[in-house]
This record gives sequence, structure tokens and C-alpha cells, in this order.
Amino acid sequence: MVFDLVCQDGNARAGRLRLANGEVQTPIFMPVGTQGVIKGLDCFDVKNHLEAKIILANTYHLYLRVGIERMRALGGLHHFSGYKGNILTDSGGFQAFSLGGKRKEEGIEFASHIDGSRHFFTPSKVLDIQYAINSDIMMVLDDLVGLPAEEKRILQSVERTTQWAKESLEYHAEQKIQNPSMPNHLFAIVQGGTDSKYRRLSAQSLTSLGVCVDGVEFGFDGFAVGGLAVGEGSEEMYQTLDCTTPLLPIDKPRYLMGVGTPENIIESIQRGIDMFDCVMPTRNARNGTLFASFGKLAIKSPQYALQDEPIDKECDCYTCQNFSRAYLHHLFRSNEITFHRLASIHNLRYYLNLVRGAREAIVQRRFGEFKREFYSKRSG
Repeated sequence: MVFDLVCQDGNARAGRLRLANGEVQTPIFMPVGTQGVIKGLDCFDVKNHLEAKIILANTYHLYLRVGIERMRALGGLHHFSGYKGNILTDSGGFQAFSLGGKRKEEGIEFASHIDGSRHFFTPSKVLDIQYAINSDIMMVLDDLVGLPAEEKRILQSVERTTQWAKESLEYHAEQKIQNPSMPNHLFAIVQGGTDSKYRRLSAQSLTSLGVCVDGVEFGFDGFAVGGLAVGEGSEEMYQTLDCTTPLLPIDKPRYLMGVGTPENIIESIQRGIDMFDCVMPTRNARNGTLFASFGKLAIKSPQYALQDEPIDKECDCYTCQNFSRAYLHHLFRSNEITFHRLASIHNLRYYLNLVRGAREAIVQRRFGEFKREFYSKRSG
């Protein structure tokens, strides 16, 4: 994996991420395909209507639904799904956290939400799952903590996350030595709640980790900021990013996990974040909330029943180019599944256009103006 920092405008960064399945320009938003599919869309939609160069898939769900051996036999997720772009997979730690998994020093024990069967994720186990998926970018197993949390628990989370990251890096280095052509790359995850002291401890501990195997040095290919959007307010999130991102290597990509709103993304880009994912665009689409340059609209409202115009006149998506608010209102009110597809295409294209516009502004060194225009349109 190669990451080139193309330009900076203040702390905002424009980069180029070169992976086995194509080049990704950053800042980038990754549509979420939890079970190997973006709900309501297929690989044709992703390639042609979204032009998405990287998506996120979920280790926990693919492990339970497909399994390691079956995924290997089917040639990994790229072949299985037909998606030819890049795939980032999380470690499954968030799902184990949200389902009340029991943490131990060796890993996380949890019950399947499907059939109640018991499972145990360790740092090496989640990497084995991601190797079978053949993820372009793999996340280490981390110990996520909900907020607010006691200081003792946050410190435990940082220490455990660092230990698991070290075990993950050692295991990954061994696999790379055995098979140097492996296309899989490994990101660490910074924890620490909203406490600058523990964020600093986590970042410094992870960035200092390195492994030497048979004379070859290995380090993490990128760094994620995890443990946010789990109960804290937006200002706390931004303050946490202010103290965390300067501690991360300038020559490695920075990924903010599970965030968020368009405003969150713009604010985080300004603070030096390169990569994002969130279920918000597709989840809100299915519920009838559509994002636009002027804010958002609830398509179920009767006011749209006779509006023969696109969702957003500034949008170039397939939906806006071909269908009216009135038609989408009708589909939603009629509970037609086609609405889910058209609304998801629009919301995801909006997010992808947003980060694409931010990148262009950074390259032109006018990100501050871009941000002001973004807020001005939404307040008008």
C-alpha cells in the first residue's frame, strides 16, 4: 500500500491511496456494505452510479453468515460479491461491544445474534477472518468503551487495545513473511475516550509499535480513531480529534470510524482526517430522509406530492437526474422497495460528492471558503 500526501490546506489533507484494487483519492467516504452488500444496491450501482472506489464490510456479520472456510472457497468477498474495488473490513469489535460481549485479556467472547451460539474473537482470529474475506484494509481487534466511562475503564481499554494491536502486528508480519504478495494491509485503532491524556497515550503507544521478522521491519499501514460517536457530543468529538490527529504519522492515512453527519465529516476533514464510514446515508434513506446541499428533507411530507423537481438541483446522481420528488414521495408512501434503492443512491452520491468537493478545495487551497459555503447553503 502506498499513501501519497498530495496537498495540505491548514490541517486538511488531500491524499492518494494506492491499493491492490485501484487508487483511492482522499478524503474519502466509504459506503457501508455490512454483509457484503450495500442494502438495496448491487455492484453495478456501486461502480456506475456511485463510482465508489472503496467500501466497508463487516467482519462480524460475514463470519457468522458465511464463515471462514466458505468465504475462502468462494474466492473472497471481491469475487463473491462481484465488487472489483477496494474493501475495508472492521474487526467485529464494535458489534461484540454493542451486543454486550464479555472482554477477556485474550479477546472478546460473545453470543451470536442469529442463533445464540458462543464465539470468541482474538486478535489473530479476526485477522484470519479478514484474510479469508481478502480485505484490502483490515482493522485490528480493539477494546471499545462506551461514553461516558470511568477513568479506570478507559485506561484498561487503551492498554488492552495496545496489547491486541501488538499481537495483531506480530501475527500479520508472520503471514507476510510466508506470503510476501499478500494484498492485505493493517490499520491500528486509537482509543482513549474523550480524555486527551489517554488519547495521547494510545496514539503514542500504537505509533511506536514495530515488528522485525527475518530482518524485515513491519509497522501499521494506517491509523484509525475509534471510540467516538458512542455517546459524546459533537464538540467533544472535535476536541478529541484536535488532540489526536497531530500525534498520528503524517505519511499514513487517518480513518475516523463510524462518523457521521455531513457536518461531522467537514469538521473532521478540517482536523486532518482522510477516511470515513457511516451507515447514516443508507439508513436515513430507507427511513425517507434525504440529504441535500441545503440540508435535508423528509420525503414523506405531503408538501412533496406535487413537486416535479429533483431532490437537489445541484446533485448529479442517477436519482436526481431521472426522478422527481413527487415520484419518490409516491414510492415511499406506497412502501415500494425501489424507493430504498433510489434514495440510497442519492444519499451516498451526496456524501461522495461532498468529500470529492472537499478534496478539490484542499488542492486549490480554498478549504476554508468551501466550508463557509457548505454552512451558508444549509442555513439559507
